[in-house]
Amino acid sequence: MQFFERFFTLYGAEGLALVVVALLLFGWQAVRYLRYGCLAGYSNKRRREVREAEPAVSVIVPMFSEDYGFIEERLPLLLQQEYDCFEVIVVYVGQNSDFHEELLRLRQHYPHLFISRIHLDLRRPISRKMALNIGIKSAHHECLLFTSTDAVPRSDRWIALMAKGFSRGDVVIGYCGLEPKRGPVNALMRTGRMMRSAEWISRAVFGRPYRGILHNFGFTKSLYFDRRVNGFNHLNMNIGEDDLFLQEVCSRKNVSTVLSPKATVEQRAWGGLGWWLREESYYGAAARFYPRSVRWGLTAELVTRVLFFAVVAWAFVRMELLFAAGFGVLLLLRYAVILFAVRRIARRLGERRMVRFYFLYDLLSPLWALLLALLSLRKDERVWR
Repeated sequence: MQFFERFFTLYGAEGLALVVVALLLFGWQAVRYLRYGCLAGYSNKRRREVREAEPAVSVIVPMFSEDYGFIEERLPLLLQQEYDCFEVIVVYVGQNSDFHEELLRLRQHYPHLFISRIHLDLRRPISRKMALNIGIKSAHHECLLFTSTDAVPRSDRWIALMAKGFSRGDVVIGYCGLEPKRGPVNALMRTGRMMRSAEWISRAVFGRPYRGILHNFGFTKSLYFDRRVNGFNHLNMNIGEDDLFLQEVCSRKNVSTVLSPKATVEQRAWGGLGWWLREESYYGAAARFYPRSVRWGLTAELVTRVLFFAVVAWAFVRMELLFAAGFGVLLLLRYAVILFAVRRIARRLGERRMVRFYFLYDLLSPLWALLLALLSLRKDERVWR
């Protein structure tokens, strides 16, 4: 009793309000991270089956450059997947006939590889959506998986596991991590990808899907050509096929989420922090068209985190050691919840050595988000057609 009397004497109603605010912020953050942690126990088998367990699958890969590393290293990993009935359709957009011939020669060894070519005309640029549309029309199967030349499956069971998702939904979303490299910058980039993905994956799991990731998602051909949908939307943008389009076709009942280390793909990291900021700024331009609830949720996590840190810092500076220690305990409890959730998420998504870098990401990501918000104020000409 003397403890509370002394606290109220020193800090009055303002001090009490500060404690209440700290507890509310802690509660909001804890619930959010525990929701992320629930991904570890998610099972797609809870959903009702809508088609056979092992449907035939068409994997569509748009290609906009003469990337010999792709056809020599990453494409064979797609073609050698352990699955009975699938095809890989590479949509090559370019003018290099020798490279096109090199792609065609691969068909001698892989008859389930099909090549579609779009002649590149600099006066009429071809968008990714246009290339995907050609691939979709060329596909022989109902179930379509999409990836990119930058990504590689982490196992030879990727198609098999993603195909199972089609047995329980018309839209299938999976996870794509970043290529591990040495250094703290790469670790922060990988952690950012994992936690951003945990946010939209958890929403899909709880029946509020709003996006996937272009390196690892899929939908059915009939859904794409449905007269109410009639193909991709936002055709004035070079982005949006994995979020703005999915927001149009996704529902609580038709999205199947596949979570397994063997069902993930890994995107090649072509640079460091500068490259990552350009990527995030480019694809993040679609966020302005997201539903208000999604935009509020993304902003609220950052705001509550910053406010919680500010309240704890104020307590450390202005309060007596005994009272400040209470706020320190609250801070440690928050990190205990985070440690529990992040470890479970990383294990489920097949990510390694994430936890030790998360605390640095936790402190720096609000600044990261602020920088991206400032970059978004300038119109990115790459986005618009």
